[in-house]
Amino acid sequence: MLRIRTVAPDSIGHELGLVPGTQLLAVNGRSLEDFLDWEFLTAEDRFLLAARLPTGDEVEYDIERPEGFPMGVTLEPPRIRRCANHCDFCFVDGNPEGLRTPLYIRDDDYRLSFRYGNFATLTNLKPWDLERIVEYRLSPLYVSVHATNPTIRRWLLRNPEAPEIVPQLRWFADRGIAFHTQVVLLPGVNDGAELERTLADLYAVGPAVLSVSVVPVALTEFSKRDLVREPTRDECCAALAAVDRIATRALAERGAPWCFGADDLYLQAGEPLPAAEWYGDFEQRENGVGAVRFLQTRIAGAGLPGLSGKRIGVVTGTAMGRLMPQVLHELGTATGGRFEIVLVENTLFGPSVTTAGLLPAAAIEAALRARADLDLVLLPAEAVNDDLVFIDDVRADDLAGRLGVPVRLSYDFVDVLTDCGLTMPASLQSAIRNPQSAIGEGQG
Repeated sequence: MLRIRTVAPDSIGHELGLVPGTQLLAVNGRSLEDFLDWEFLTAEDRFLLAARLPTGDEVEYDIERPEGFPMGVTLEPPRIRRCANHCDFCFVDGNPEGLRTPLYIRDDDYRLSFRYGNFATLTNLKPWDLERIVEYRLSPLYVSVHATNPTIRRWLLRNPEAPEIVPQLRWFADRGIAFHTQVVLLPGVNDGAELERTLADLYAVGPAVLSVSVVPVALTEFSKRDLVREPTRDECCAALAAVDRIATRALAERGAPWCFGADDLYLQAGEPLPAAEWYGDFEQRENGVGAVRFLQTRIAGAGLPGLSGKRIGVVTGTAMGRLMPQVLHELGTATGGRFEIVLVENTLFGPSVTTAGLLPAAAIEAALRARADLDLVLLPAEAVNDDLVFIDDVRADDLAGRLGVPVRLSYDFVDVLTDCGLTMPASLQSAIRNPQSAIGEGQG
């Protein structure tokens, strides 16, 4: 069921008399199932809309609107397509008890893959899903492959019904759909020869596979550690060698590396990151691929204000302990400010979870409690949801009110520093909202 959540004043929807709670039934006689139908079927300049008002009255509107002029309605959130897999390394299953209910939802939704870049396995597609992906040109999709060997993949997903991924990708590729893909690396399972096979198979699919990232598995203290372990340094080095071999081939044959190791794979291997040019358009940076180089690129291209004499703390997870100093050095050089890294260990998931996007407010508060010497603190914006709530259910403004220093949410430093310098109030203000993380990692 598709229902209106809000209607903007002075919009087409408002002029038509649409109100919150109105059910959107059909466009040009075609039933509306979700936001994809709404967006694609109302893209024309003129269409018929059938709706049911909260009073129960059914109305049909003959709508004509100027090109690009929005309807002015937002929809209630869609029902998420749940994951039918049971991966031993599922991060959701590694959540501790007592968190908000939505944090225990295991999504595997191709619609969110297209809209937000969430990785999906494509194991739960029905025939009508295939048809609408092609009809609506939902491309690119972000796909968790993990292994192209059907036996290995089904074992990883704990799903004996999972379709073979290579024929599935080829079917879509023949119909114009492209993909960014990922392999979450589990030592002893899909590394070594299996990783080589996976990369070769994906490369052979052709240009429809736009990229592949190799990401080391991340586990919390609550994960199934009796069944899964994290890779050793030598295993990460071996995986990087496989990545480099196929990337070198792709660079020679296709003009771009195509295959990338996540920043964390380089960190765990003890190897330096490639130069920024290696990552092209940074298309998988939300998956932790080239995130550091992206930050440096953003800083280098921004006209940052002078911050001479100012002390600015930058809160992040322990994964960035080795890499963030070089980023902050460039910030200091560009602005004259003194930037200081504030490394925070994750007290909710355990020290093995090192990404900034999963830091709880309690850990951040403890790290900043005695830091009144700072003129400003930048918090990782990816650590809060769209309601500005941290994963431990603390509101960002409540955290800001308890700290004795001005704080701002930031994705890449530039979004805050070019906005208002240091003239913000002590209460927290958010940088731009974005469902993706600039320094995040993903698996699923």
